[in-house]
Amino acid sequence: MPNSFYITTPIYYVNDVPHIGHAYTTIAADVLARWRRLIGEEVFFLTGLDEHGQKVQQAAAKAGVSPQEHCDRLTPQFRTLWEKLAISNDGFIRTTDGRHQAVVQRFLQELYDKQLIYRAEYTGWYCTFDERFWTEKDVDNGRCPDCQRPVEQLSESNYFFRMSQFQQRLLDHLEANPTFIRPESRRNEVLGFLQKPLEDLSISRPKSRLSWGIELPFDADYVTYVWFDALVNYVSALEYLPPQPSVDRWWPATVHLVGKDILTTHAVYWSTMLMALEISLPHAIFAHGWWTVDGEKMSKSRGNVVDPYAVIDRFGADAFRYFLLREIPFGQDGDFSHESFVGRINADLANGLGNLLSRTVTLIQRFCHGAVPAPDPSSITGLETDLQAAAESLMQKTLSHHLRRVEFNRTLEAIWGLVQLGNQYIDKTAPWVLAKNPDDAQRLHTVLFHAAETLRFLCLAVYPFMPDTAQEMARQLGLPYDFSRALLKAPVAWGDQESGATVVKGKALFPRVEAAASQSPAKPQPEASALSPKDEDNRITIQDFQKVELKVAKVLTAERVPKSNKLLKLQVDLGGEQRQIVAGIGKKYGPDDVVGKTIVVVANLKPAKLMGVESQGMVLAAGDQDVQGLVTFEDAGLEPGTKVK
Repeated sequence: MPNSFYITTPIYYVNDVPHIGHAYTTIAADVLARWRRLIGEEVFFLTGLDEHGQKVQQAAAKAGVSPQEHCDRLTPQFRTLWEKLAISNDGFIRTTDGRHQAVVQRFLQELYDKQLIYRAEYTGWYCTFDERFWTEKDVDNGRCPDCQRPVEQLSESNYFFRMSQFQQRLLDHLEANPTFIRPESRRNEVLGFLQKPLEDLSISRPKSRLSWGIELPFDADYVTYVWFDALVNYVSALEYLPPQPSVDRWWPATVHLVGKDILTTHAVYWSTMLMALEISLPHAIFAHGWWTVDGEKMSKSRGNVVDPYAVIDRFGADAFRYFLLREIPFGQDGDFSHESFVGRINADLANGLGNLLSRTVTLIQRFCHGAVPAPDPSSITGLETDLQAAAESLMQKTLSHHLRRVEFNRTLEAIWGLVQLGNQYIDKTAPWVLAKNPDDAQRLHTVLFHAAETLRFLCLAVYPFMPDTAQEMARQLGLPYDFSRALLKAPVAWGDQESGATVVKGKALFPRVEAAASQSPAKPQPEASALSPKDEDNRITIQDFQKVELKVAKVLTAERVPKSNKLLKLQVDLGGEQRQIVAGIGKKYGPDDVVGKTIVVVANLKPAKLMGVESQGMVLAAGDQDVQGLVTFEDAGLEPGTKVK
């Protein structure tokens, strides 16, 4: 039976819509789940919603609906976001599930029967936001030490869990298991917290103050504290959500991923609850940092809350996934800015991975009739052996080393090291030059085979991070990959994929983004192929003309721009580089009329958006108000990328 891997996110509170913090944790969990499936492990990936508590009750009252109706309204927003982000969770739990509530009540009764829950009068400072009591020494100037919101003094009778009895046992566990709390800085925080006497935990709220919760099985006048309810989900879900429900099969959890703000509840509350219930502790709890925006804390009042839906709709889910896990070490705080986000898209995704795929497929189509060629062993050099060694080391050692340590940014850094090596390899070997000499045919085949193999390895490596991108890469490379299977269970070796696969030119993986256009709608631009009106003073110098970079290009694909009868979106080959150009030639030409034509383009024109579609150049055409004809070459043998002068 395969090894089991059980990973959880926190269950998210439904007092508001999902934000970047929810997305961050869930994407991280998804990457680990996808990778573990690839290497042949059996995975259960759980996420869900925490639907009880005072904040939910207050939010529902403000909206004028019942708490259950409020939860039912917000739940689809989380589910839909996970679908947009390609989250592959196996289970989705809601704490209003009747079966979950039954487990919570069973655990409460068990602790009560063991006399580990008792009733007592209590006076303390209460924070509604955190839904917890604080002692006098904890409160700082009338504010909660965690969230800095005002607290109020409450005196009431409640039920308490004897958490203090388990303080030394928890300390012993932390000492014996140094990787139980990760990263190390968070472990030190928990150890520091446990240096002070641990108090018993209030685990009830009187219904007179809070009615929205799970009723205590031993006192109908109370509901349970929301954190006792929520934390139990990690075990209760296993009793009814997996295809074959089994706590023994999946518990203890391999890793709980949480934000640093809820580390204490997981490391201390949850651990002591499990000890009291005589249930094994999870193997690890990993607490990540927070995100700021342009150096400032996110808040509605500042208007700087990052909306995951908006980012995905504008830039795509995979670009968002990549940025969040590449930008900072997982565990540290990070800053989200449009400038850095667009920089990553352009430098890493468009110019890096996207360019490597585009130029490789284009070269194979042009020089090998669209089929990956067989290498010639006699023409292999140190360039090829170095490339192979780097790719195999990445797949067989580096990915496992970093992902087992939850080091996402270092994993991606290593993957992009191979991306860079692949692009450098094509530059150094210059297959377009080899193609001009028939005597270099075998060397050309060797080079293109190795470029395709590099992309095959990258396709597998990026899949956990960018699943849609990996599937598009596989399609263009002609790879028959089913990513639902354990493709990395056996070592991936260079040359495993036989030559002869048919490559298919497709859309650019990541079109370049202009930084200004990423923040505000682009101003209307003139259509890319329109010619300027006659102007008697429009004469230019030879120096002006030399600034314009005209190149030969071959049209690979063409399609109409939606809602425009004039614009065509072209994918053109510029000699190992693919560009997207929007041309206002649609009244004269249909898409099928221009595919295969050898045309002239302005290659150094600043990109612009036309009808929301980016154009990375301009085609030359004849005409005044309307296009009458494209500038083309009769000699179709001209190499794309050749300079026009």
